Amino acid sequence: MLFSSTIFMFGFLPIVLGIYFGILKKWIKIQNTFLIITSIIFYAWGEPWFVFVMLFSILMNYFFSKGVSNSSLQLKRFWIVIAILFNIGVLCVFKYLNFIIDNVNYLFGNILPKTNISLPIGISFFTFQAMSYVIDVYKEKVKPQSLFDVALYVSFFPQLVAGPIVRYGVIGDKLYDREYSIQQITEGIEKFIIGLGKKVIISNQMAIVADTAFNAVSSGADISITFAWIGALAYTLQIYFDFDGYSQMAIGLGKMFGFDFPENFNYPYIAKSITEFWRRWHISLSTWFRDYLYIPLGGSRVDSMGKHIRNLLIVWLATGIWHGANWTFVLWGFIYFVLLVFEKYTSIYRYIQKAPASIRQIYTMFFVIIAWVLFRSETLTLAKDYLFIMLGKNSVFVDRHAIQYLGEYKVFFIFAILYSLAFFKYIKRKMEKKMLNQRIILCLTPFMYIMVFAISVTYLVTGGYNPFIYFNF
Repeated sequence: MLFSSTIFMFGFLPIVLGIYFGILKKWIKIQNTFLIITSIIFYAWGEPWFVFVMLFSILMNYFFSKGVSNSSLQLKRFWIVIAILFNIGVLCVFKYLNFIIDNVNYLFGNILPKTNISLPIGISFFTFQAMSYVIDVYKEKVKPQSLFDVALYVSFFPQLVAGPIVRYGVIGDKLYDREYSIQQITEGIEKFIIGLGKKVIISNQMAIVADTAFNAVSSGADISITFAWIGALAYTLQIYFDFDGYSQMAIGLGKMFGFDFPENFNYPYIAKSITEFWRRWHISLSTWFRDYLYIPLGGSRVDSMGKHIRNLLIVWLATGIWHGANWTFVLWGFIYFVLLVFEKYTSIYRYIQKAPASIRQIYTMFFVIIAWVLFRSETLTLAKDYLFIMLGKNSVFVDRHAIQYLGEYKVFFIFAILYSLAFFKYIKRKMEKKMLNQRIILCLTPFMYIMVFAISVTYLVTGGYNPFIYFNF
């Protein structure tokens, strides 16, 4: 079930909120039970069989946490190793098995048959969330919880299928001590509407342009250099507003039910280095790999540059593989590894650091856009062909497709670029310094949210294009 669907917004969510606040408001344990049931229904709506994979994951990680907490030091280590192997094994079976088989068959001939296993929605998210809970119990950062509480933590539907990846320590206290207020619920509704607008109004329109450009190159058609860059820029904006929009909706839903989820994006496209970009992009995943892989490997506090580079390589290959079972994702992660090593260890980058902020931002976005082309491409061949066109392989600089799509979608491009560069945030901050403008903002804000919601619903009702990129992960 998509957040950006009429059945969710006008059916599932109002019913759940009505029962949650109207009937169960005074009984928090019953509320929690109700949230578990509704979360299972939410997941089973689109994944009727794979809901058992999620439930099995919850059950096993609950047992692993008990094993970790009730054992001697040696057994603790045994249980945590088994827990990590189990969770990675689940991902390997459902996400990477066919990829492994394809590569074995490529090297040794068709010796293994392909499987018919499908990818459960959000398996990477809820697996990493469950695994972080067991590791935190092992590190004694959190106490082992009941099966009931672990089930609610992992399955809670706002963040179940596409994050943000929430640590148990962040929301554990809220399981039995939640406060509700009109202001908090209002903030939740506002965040949900803004996220919905980002997804439906901006991301979905950018998807049309990006898909047209990439599909043209995939089919062997010639496109101009300009249209290739327009398509790449469209995908750069699509994936940001797709994922940030979903994260905002998830955070807003959490607030409605009394939970505070951490922000997942902080205007990543204003970053002035690749290092800064990854402090702003998909923050919950970046911090997960930092805390549970990079730091345990030694992080940057190792006794040689070689070991630090090794740690970066492991983390970024893992980051690439986490995103998908394809060599394009592996190479995507490797590119970021190379760029981060370049920023940390080369003298050339010191000259870039001394450049004006606008130059550093252009440097960052150039490589981010190039990397997104690789991320978007189904094959390495498509990525190569597309990048070659962008870098001048095709002698045609501009064609009718570039003019047509830029003309039709220029308003969406302008708005998306300004929003992603924090322009509207800057304007709002300037206006809030004047009391008169604060009053104007206070009066106009409800109308703005109503307008965004109405436009979003109109797009959905009329059957607009509505893909979710991160459901693939």
